[in-house]
Amino acid sequence: MEIRHLVTFQRVAALMSFTRAAEELSYAQSSVTTQVRALETSLGVELFDRLGGRIRLTAAGEKLLTYAEQILTLTEEARADVAGGDGPSGTLVIGTMESITSYRLPPLLELFHHRHPKVQLSLRPSLCAETCHALRQGTFDIGFLMEAETRQQGLEIAVLAEEPLVLVGAPGHPLAQRDELSLDDLRTASILATEAGCSYRDLFEEELRGGVETVSFLEFGTIEAIKRGVMSGLGISLLPEVTVSTELDKGEMIPLPWEAPFSVYTQLAWRSGKRLTRELKLFIDQTIRLLREETPLAESS
Repeated sequence: MEIRHLVTFQRVAALMSFTRAAEELSYAQSSVTTQVRALETSLGVELFDRLGGRIRLTAAGEKLLTYAEQILTLTEEARADVAGGDGPSGTLVIGTMESITSYRLPPLLELFHHRHPKVQLSLRPSLCAETCHALRQGTFDIGFLMEAETRQQGLEIAVLAEEPLVLVGAPGHPLAQRDELSLDDLRTASILATEAGCSYRDLFEEELRGGVETVSFLEFGTIEAIKRGVMSGLGISLLPEVTVSTELDKGEMIPLPWEAPFSVYTQLAWRSGKRLTRELKLFIDQTIRLLREETPLAESS
Protein backbone atom coordinates (compact mmCIF):
# COMPACT_ATOMS: atom_id res chain seq x y z
CA MET A 1 0.00 0.00 0.00
CA GLU A 2 1.26 3.45 -0.91
CA ILE A 3 0.57 6.48 1.26
CA ARG A 4 -0.74 8.49 -1.69
CA HIS A 5 -3.22 5.74 -2.47
CA LEU A 6 -4.46 5.81 1.13
CA VAL A 7 -4.83 9.59 0.96
CA THR A 8 -6.90 9.28 -2.20
CA PHE A 9 -9.00 6.45 -0.77
CA GLN A 10 -9.67 8.45 2.43
CA ARG A 11 -10.87 11.49 0.49
CA VAL A 12 -13.14 9.41 -1.76
CA ALA A 13 -14.57 7.70 1.34
CA ALA A 14 -15.07 11.01 3.12
CA LEU A 15 -16.76 12.71 0.17
CA MET A 16 -18.42 9.60 -1.29
CA SER A 17 -17.49 10.90 -4.71
CA PHE A 18 -14.61 10.19 -7.07
CA THR A 19 -15.29 13.47 -8.85
CA ARG A 20 -15.21 15.66 -5.74
CA ALA A 21 -12.13 13.85 -4.41
CA ALA A 22 -10.35 14.50 -7.70
CA GLU A 23 -11.23 18.20 -7.50
CA GLU A 24 -10.05 18.46 -3.89
CA LEU A 25 -6.77 16.63 -4.58
CA SER A 26 -6.19 18.40 -7.92
CA TYR A 27 -6.09 15.09 -9.79
CA ALA A 28 -7.79 13.98 -12.96
CA GLN A 29 -10.73 11.73 -12.09
CA SER A 30 -9.06 8.89 -13.97
CA SER A 31 -6.06 9.16 -11.63
CA VAL A 32 -8.30 8.83 -8.58
CA THR A 33 -9.99 5.78 -10.07
CA THR A 34 -6.63 4.23 -10.97
CA GLN A 35 -5.24 4.75 -7.46
CA VAL A 36 -8.28 3.22 -5.79
CA ARG A 37 -8.19 0.28 -8.21
CA ALA A 38 -4.49 -0.23 -7.42
CA LEU A 39 -5.27 -0.28 -3.71
CA GLU A 40 -8.08 -2.80 -4.25
CA THR A 41 -5.77 -4.98 -6.34
CA SER A 42 -3.02 -4.93 -3.72
CA LEU A 43 -5.49 -5.94 -1.00
CA GLY A 44 -7.49 -8.34 -3.12
CA VAL A 45 -10.84 -6.84 -2.10
CA GLU A 46 -13.42 -4.37 -3.38
CA LEU A 47 -13.42 -1.18 -1.30
CA PHE A 48 -16.49 0.47 -2.83
CA ASP A 49 -19.81 -0.79 -4.10
CA ARG A 50 -20.54 1.11 -7.30
CA LEU A 51 -24.28 1.53 -7.73
CA GLY A 52 -24.99 3.48 -10.87
CA GLY A 53 -23.88 7.02 -10.18
CA ARG A 54 -23.46 6.42 -6.45
CA ILE A 55 -20.86 4.65 -4.32
CA ARG A 56 -20.69 3.28 -0.81
CA LEU A 57 -18.02 1.59 1.25
CA THR A 58 -17.97 -2.19 1.41
CA ALA A 59 -17.33 -3.93 4.72
CA ALA A 60 -13.65 -4.17 3.74
CA GLY A 61 -13.66 -0.47 2.86
CA GLU A 62 -15.07 0.43 6.26
CA LYS A 63 -12.27 -1.52 7.95
CA LEU A 64 -9.58 0.00 5.77
CA LEU A 65 -10.85 3.55 6.39
CA THR A 66 -10.16 3.20 10.11
CA TYR A 67 -6.61 2.00 9.46
CA ALA A 68 -6.04 4.57 6.72
CA GLU A 69 -6.88 7.46 9.04
CA GLN A 70 -4.58 6.08 11.73
CA ILE A 71 -1.75 5.62 9.23
CA LEU A 72 -2.18 9.10 7.77
CA THR A 73 -2.33 10.67 11.23
CA LEU A 74 0.88 8.89 12.26
CA THR A 75 2.52 9.91 9.00
CA GLU A 76 1.75 13.57 9.65
CA GLU A 77 2.97 13.31 13.25
CA ALA A 78 6.19 11.64 12.12
CA ARG A 79 6.76 14.27 9.45
CA ALA A 80 6.25 17.10 11.94
CA ASP A 81 8.46 15.47 14.57
CA VAL A 82 11.32 14.56 12.23
CA ALA A 83 11.20 17.98 10.58
CA GLY A 84 11.88 19.53 13.94
CA GLY A 85 8.45 20.99 14.62
CA ASP A 86 8.51 22.87 17.90
CA GLY A 87 4.81 22.83 18.69
CA PRO A 88 1.33 21.90 17.54
CA SER A 89 0.61 22.89 13.94
CA GLY A 90 -1.66 22.12 11.02
CA THR A 91 -5.35 22.75 10.42
CA LEU A 92 -8.47 21.73 12.33
CA VAL A 93 -11.72 21.85 10.36
CA ILE A 94 -14.56 22.73 12.74
CA GLY A 95 -18.27 22.55 12.04
CA THR A 96 -20.29 25.05 14.01
CA MET A 97 -23.39 27.23 13.98
CA GLU A 98 -23.90 30.97 14.27
CA SER A 99 -25.20 31.06 17.84
CA ILE A 100 -22.16 29.13 19.08
CA THR A 101 -19.61 30.83 16.83
CA SER A 102 -20.69 34.35 17.76
CA TYR A 103 -21.59 33.97 21.42
CA ARG A 104 -19.63 31.03 22.85
CA LEU A 105 -16.43 30.63 20.83
CA PRO A 106 -14.63 34.02 20.78
CA PRO A 107 -12.85 33.56 24.16
CA LEU A 108 -11.90 29.98 23.24
CA LEU A 109 -10.60 30.94 19.80
CA GLU A 110 -8.57 33.81 21.22
CA LEU A 111 -7.04 31.60 23.91
CA PHE A 112 -6.27 28.72 21.55
CA HIS A 113 -4.70 31.01 18.94
CA HIS A 114 -2.57 32.69 21.60
CA ARG A 115 -1.30 29.38 22.95
CA HIS A 116 -0.98 27.52 19.64
CA PRO A 117 -0.46 30.11 16.87
CA LYS A 118 0.67 27.50 14.33
CA VAL A 119 -2.67 25.68 14.45
CA GLN A 120 -5.13 27.07 11.92
CA LEU A 121 -8.78 26.78 12.91
CA SER A 122 -11.07 26.58 9.89
CA LEU A 123 -14.69 27.25 10.94
CA ARG A 124 -17.40 25.85 8.65
CA PRO A 125 -20.98 27.15 9.19
CA SER A 126 -23.22 24.10 9.38
CA LEU A 127 -26.53 22.94 10.81
CA CYS A 128 -26.32 20.19 13.42
CA ALA A 129 -27.41 17.34 11.15
CA GLU A 130 -24.92 18.44 8.49
CA THR A 131 -22.15 18.66 11.10
CA CYS A 132 -22.87 15.12 12.35
CA HIS A 133 -22.79 13.76 8.80
CA ALA A 134 -19.52 15.58 8.02
CA LEU A 135 -17.92 14.21 11.21
CA ARG A 136 -18.90 10.65 10.35
CA GLN A 137 -17.54 11.09 6.83
CA GLY A 138 -14.28 12.66 8.04
CA THR A 139 -14.88 16.02 6.35
CA PHE A 140 -14.84 17.84 9.72
CA ASP A 141 -12.34 17.09 12.48
CA ILE A 142 -14.55 18.37 15.28
CA GLY A 143 -18.00 19.91 15.55
CA PHE A 144 -20.17 22.01 17.83
CA LEU A 145 -23.84 21.11 18.20
CA MET A 146 -26.79 22.74 19.93
CA GLU A 147 -29.42 20.05 20.28
CA ALA A 148 -31.78 18.37 22.71
CA GLU A 149 -30.28 14.94 21.95
CA THR A 150 -26.93 14.30 23.65
CA ARG A 151 -26.16 10.97 21.95
CA GLN A 152 -25.34 10.55 18.30
CA GLN A 153 -24.61 7.28 16.53
CA GLY A 154 -20.96 6.99 15.58
CA LEU A 155 -19.90 10.09 17.50
CA GLU A 156 -18.28 10.89 20.83
CA ILE A 157 -20.13 13.71 22.61
CA ALA A 158 -19.02 16.08 25.37
CA VAL A 159 -21.89 18.15 26.77
CA LEU A 160 -20.60 21.65 27.47
CA ALA A 161 -23.63 23.62 28.65
CA GLU A 162 -27.38 23.66 28.86
CA GLU A 163 -28.57 26.60 26.80
CA PRO A 164 -31.61 28.35 28.31
CA LEU A 165 -34.10 29.50 25.68
CA VAL A 166 -36.13 32.68 25.97
CA LEU A 167 -39.13 33.96 24.02
CA VAL A 168 -38.47 37.62 23.28
CA GLY A 169 -40.38 40.57 21.87
CA ALA A 170 -40.10 44.33 21.66
CA PRO A 171 -41.26 46.23 24.78
CA GLY A 172 -44.20 47.61 22.81
CA HIS A 173 -45.34 44.29 21.35
CA PRO A 174 -48.99 43.44 22.21
CA LEU A 175 -47.97 40.11 23.82
CA ALA A 176 -45.55 41.96 26.11
CA GLN A 177 -48.53 43.27 28.06
CA ARG A 178 -49.82 39.80 28.94
CA ASP A 179 -49.19 38.03 32.26
CA GLU A 180 -49.12 34.61 30.60
CA LEU A 181 -49.22 33.20 27.10
CA SER A 182 -50.79 30.07 25.70
CA LEU A 183 -49.81 28.10 22.62
CA ASP A 184 -52.88 29.52 20.89
CA ASP A 185 -51.56 33.03 21.55
CA LEU A 186 -48.25 32.11 19.98
CA ARG A 187 -49.85 30.40 16.98
CA THR A 188 -51.52 33.65 15.97
CA ALA A 189 -48.40 35.76 16.42
CA SER A 190 -45.80 36.64 13.82
CA ILE A 191 -42.81 34.46 14.68
CA LEU A 192 -39.30 35.16 13.42
CA ALA A 193 -37.04 32.13 13.17
CA THR A 194 -33.84 30.68 11.82
CA GLU A 195 -33.96 28.27 8.90
CA ALA A 196 -35.51 24.81 9.25
CA GLY A 197 -33.01 22.30 10.59
CA CYS A 198 -32.01 24.45 13.56
CA SER A 199 -32.80 22.26 16.56
CA TYR A 200 -34.58 24.75 18.80
CA ARG A 201 -36.57 26.17 15.88
CA ASP A 202 -37.69 22.63 14.93
CA LEU A 203 -38.64 21.83 18.54
CA PHE A 204 -40.57 25.09 18.81
CA GLU A 205 -42.39 24.41 15.55
CA GLU A 206 -43.32 20.91 16.71
CA GLU A 207 -44.64 22.32 19.98
CA LEU A 208 -46.73 24.94 18.19
CA ARG A 209 -48.08 22.60 15.55
CA GLY A 210 -50.12 20.48 17.97
CA GLY A 211 -53.41 19.98 16.18
CA VAL A 212 -52.63 22.67 13.62
CA GLU A 213 -51.53 21.50 10.19
CA THR A 214 -49.06 24.30 9.50
CA VAL A 215 -47.29 26.97 11.51
CA SER A 216 -46.10 30.12 9.78
CA PHE A 217 -42.57 31.37 10.43
CA LEU A 218 -40.76 34.34 8.96
CA GLU A 219 -37.32 32.90 8.24
CA PHE A 220 -34.26 35.11 8.60
CA GLY A 221 -30.73 34.25 7.57
CA THR A 222 -29.00 35.19 10.82
CA ILE A 223 -29.70 35.68 14.51
CA GLU A 224 -28.63 39.31 14.18
CA ALA A 225 -31.31 39.82 11.53
CA ILE A 226 -33.89 38.13 13.76
CA LYS A 227 -32.97 40.40 16.68
CA ARG A 228 -33.33 43.51 14.54
CA GLY A 229 -36.73 42.29 13.38
CA VAL A 230 -37.85 41.65 16.95
CA MET A 231 -36.66 45.06 18.16
CA SER A 232 -38.49 46.76 15.31
CA GLY A 233 -41.75 45.08 16.37
CA LEU A 234 -41.94 42.79 13.36
CA GLY A 235 -42.58 39.72 15.53
CA ILE A 236 -41.43 37.55 18.42
CA SER A 237 -38.76 34.85 18.50
CA LEU A 238 -37.47 31.96 20.60
CA LEU A 239 -33.70 32.23 20.91
CA PRO A 240 -30.87 31.00 23.17
CA GLU A 241 -30.62 33.42 26.08
CA VAL A 242 -26.90 33.92 25.47
CA THR A 243 -27.66 35.49 22.08
CA VAL A 244 -30.01 38.17 23.47
CA SER A 245 -28.59 38.86 26.93
CA THR A 246 -27.19 42.27 25.92
CA GLU A 247 -30.48 43.43 24.39
CA LEU A 248 -32.42 42.18 27.42
CA ASP A 249 -30.09 44.07 29.77
CA LYS A 250 -30.56 47.27 27.73
CA GLY A 251 -34.33 46.86 27.61
CA GLU A 252 -34.34 46.71 23.82
CA MET A 253 -36.18 43.39 24.11
CA ILE A 254 -38.11 41.84 26.95
CA PRO A 255 -38.74 38.18 27.85
CA LEU A 256 -42.29 37.08 27.19
CA PRO A 257 -44.17 34.94 29.75
CA TRP A 258 -43.79 31.54 28.10
CA GLU A 259 -41.26 28.87 29.02
CA ALA A 260 -40.12 26.30 26.49
CA PRO A 261 -40.96 22.73 27.63
CA PHE A 262 -37.74 21.41 26.09
CA SER A 263 -34.03 21.99 26.58
CA VAL A 264 -31.04 22.16 24.25
CA TYR A 265 -27.36 21.71 25.01
CA THR A 266 -24.17 23.03 23.48
CA GLN A 267 -22.03 19.99 22.73
CA LEU A 268 -18.65 19.11 21.26
CA ALA A 269 -18.58 16.09 18.93
CA TRP A 270 -16.01 14.00 17.08
CA ARG A 271 -16.11 10.65 15.35
CA SER A 272 -16.01 7.52 17.50
CA GLY A 273 -12.83 5.52 17.03
CA LYS A 274 -11.01 8.44 15.42
CA ARG A 275 -7.35 8.59 16.41
CA LEU A 276 -6.97 12.04 17.91
CA THR A 277 -3.98 14.10 16.85
CA ARG A 278 -2.24 16.12 19.54
CA GLU A 279 -3.77 19.28 18.05
CA LEU A 280 -7.26 17.83 18.25
CA LYS A 281 -6.67 16.58 21.80
CA LEU A 282 -5.53 20.06 22.84
CA PHE A 283 -8.57 21.66 21.26
CA ILE A 284 -10.98 19.21 22.90
CA ASP A 285 -9.36 19.56 26.33
CA GLN A 286 -9.26 23.36 26.22
CA THR A 287 -12.80 23.64 24.87
CA ILE A 288 -14.23 21.44 27.62
CA ARG A 289 -12.26 23.21 30.34
CA LEU A 290 -13.04 26.77 29.23
CA LEU A 291 -16.69 26.41 28.23
CA ARG A 292 -17.63 24.33 31.24
CA GLU A 293 -15.99 26.91 33.51
CA GLU A 294 -18.00 29.67 31.83
CA THR A 295 -21.26 27.73 31.92
CA PRO A 296 -21.54 25.81 35.23
CA LEU A 297 -24.90 24.33 34.17
CA ALA A 298 -22.94 21.89 32.02
CA GLU A 299 -21.59 20.18 35.13
CA SER A 300 -25.03 18.88 35.98
CA SER A 301 -26.18 18.06 32.44
